[in-house]
Amino acid sequence: MTALDSHLADTLERLKGRHQRRSLIATRMLGAGKIERGGKTLIDFSSNDYLGLASHPLLAERSAEWAIRYGSGSGAARLVTGTSPEHLAIEERIARFKGTEAALLFPTGWQLNAAVLAALLKATPGILLFTDRLIHGSLHAGAADHRQIRFRHNDLDHLEQLLTRHAGGPKLIVTESVFSMDGGRADIGRLAALAKAHDAFLYLDEAHATGVLGPQGAGLSRDVPGEVDLVMGTFSKAMGCFGAYVAGSRLLIDYLVNACGGFLFSTAPPPAMLGAIDAALDLVPGMEVERATLAGHAMLLRERLNEAGIDTGDSSTQIVPVIVNEAEKALALSEALAAEGMLAAPIRPPTVPQGTSRLRIALRTTHSLADIEQLAHFLVGNSR
Repeated sequence: MTALDSHLADTLERLKGRHQRRSLIATRMLGAGKIERGGKTLIDFSSNDYLGLASHPLLAERSAEWAIRYGSGSGAARLVTGTSPEHLAIEERIARFKGTEAALLFPTGWQLNAAVLAALLKATPGILLFTDRLIHGSLHAGAADHRQIRFRHNDLDHLEQLLTRHAGGPKLIVTESVFSMDGGRADIGRLAALAKAHDAFLYLDEAHATGVLGPQGAGLSRDVPGEVDLVMGTFSKAMGCFGAYVAGSRLLIDYLVNACGGFLFSTAPPPAMLGAIDAALDLVPGMEVERATLAGHAMLLRERLNEAGIDTGDSSTQIVPVIVNEAEKALALSEALAAEGMLAAPIRPPTVPQGTSRLRIALRTTHSLADIEQLAHFLVGNSR
């Protein structure tokens, strides 16, 4: 064992002592809101497949069709030989879906945020970066070498105070439309107004809103057309497949094509991925019934839990946290839930702040009302 191995082992032991050590568990999606894990079938309240599209036959069929027609790989980075007519066509579809001039594909949302934010920050020396305290870790990675001026979570009065205090010079505001661990949503209209008033560039992460919220499921930014400078989102959640997009002005996209390392030096997304995205873009705009069902599930669960005094934070979406504070308690509750045939992942620091460990309930349109009632009944009896 080398000195490095010893340090790695010590770190894992410390994580175990804090109830924060993780491990990989083989899981298979079964459809209808269920998974198979450890030989058991469980009702799945952890996956982000909000509209049930991950098992939709059209996505699988078009993914296979495009792989057979165009091959299994793209061959190179986009600026070499990796840009196909299909890449450009999908990006045009995304831009129309988001109501922007242009869009650009990335392999994953994490890579996009880390690479795009870093590219924007290096473009303007001295730019001031204002961030919500609960932004995703990928955005912190993108801002790793830059000072963040953090405003209290979803507290736009505090953001306004900070923008006023730091008057002058270029500014960049970064936040999310739906927060992945809390299920709360930002006031996009006021954010856009603040950005305009203070001549700030607004960067909005719509990973957990894309497909679920806004006109035709196009995200909350579509409620204020043309008012958000950069919108990113993923296809790996409600859209049921894989990949990510950034959408904005033609100038913005042209800059990223030339200056974003995570785009420049990544192999282009493969045809199978593009085919699934194409199918998802066909389906999602017309899924109003499914979106209404999902919202109803979330409202019912929050009502049941709140009536029993269980803290669900400021959730107003398909993500419902059951906040139990201690990491050990979150682990125990998750294990007890699994014994009853239901899966909800325990979320612990550093993913969430100390003292706010929770079960993160991710609801899906494929859950039945009986599933929701069963979950609520268990949590009301076991969360205190």
